[in-house]
Amino acid sequence: MFKFFSEKFENLKNALKNTAETLGGIGDVEKEEEFSEFVLEDMEDTLISADLGVSYASELIDKLRAQNKIKPSQVREFLREEFLKTLADAGSTELNYKDGGLNIYFITGVNGAGKTTLIGKLAYKFRQEGKKVLIAAGDTFRAAAEEQLDIWSKRAGADIVRKDKIDPAAVVYEAIQKAKSEKYDIILVDTAGRLQNKFNLMEELSKIKAVIDKNAPEALRESILVIDANTGQNGLQQAKVFKECTSITSVALTKLDGSAKGAIVLAIAKTMGLPVKLIGVGEKMEDLRAFNPQEFVNALLEG
Repeated sequence: MFKFFSEKFENLKNALKNTAETLGGIGDVEKEEEFSEFVLEDMEDTLISADLGVSYASELIDKLRAQNKIKPSQVREFLREEFLKTLADAGSTELNYKDGGLNIYFITGVNGAGKTTLIGKLAYKFRQEGKKVLIAAGDTFRAAAEEQLDIWSKRAGADIVRKDKIDPAAVVYEAIQKAKSEKYDIILVDTAGRLQNKFNLMEELSKIKAVIDKNAPEALRESILVIDANTGQNGLQQAKVFKECTSITSVALTKLDGSAKGAIVLAIAKTMGLPVKLIGVGEKMEDLRAFNPQEFVNALLEG
């Protein structure tokens, strides 16, 4: 277990402040004596406003409607248990890593989601743990992305393989060969995020995945989808497209600070069956943290 995965998330409440305020209507529900239809509908609107998703919010309300044991004063505890179960059902939130060998992390997501920044911060975290890190700059046709990644790699103390305007799969192949010969612990693979032409994106990501499978079949630890928390339900649509393109194993949620849509974490877990493993809550190198379900749900409901 990496040290930064076990750090207490002291600023999580601040990061989720806006989402917690959106869920503040739950406090009004707790004052009621019974669950009237009006109260339930109002509560459903509150859950949807936090970007829990219409389907999931309706499911929770239907559970309350169909029972007679839970009182409005107990609704927060009901939600806590339901949220934790949903996150647990999506799988482990611990980032996969294996000592004594190469670990490859395949990072995908739309342009602007915060992919490049996340890669830089993740590289920094691994370097802080003494790991030898190599970044494969796979978004080769977007010069600004490559330059930004180059800057992040220097800040993080990681190395980079960068070849502008060539086949991204070739960059990844070169990175794998370099990592093997020079005993790197980790490769972070950046990829394009152009959704305008889904076919081209699918072809490109599939080709990169094939290169990894052929040249380092045991090394791929995670295929991480990066989603901007502010996109809310649009993030779910992105997840569906990328899941078609490649086998996503987990999600990293960026820009959680200031977003009122933090409950999208629960919608992703429920709808896509994908665990959120990393969350970004600020601009600093240290503001990438491991996702802790218990702390997240507590911050969401306690505010």
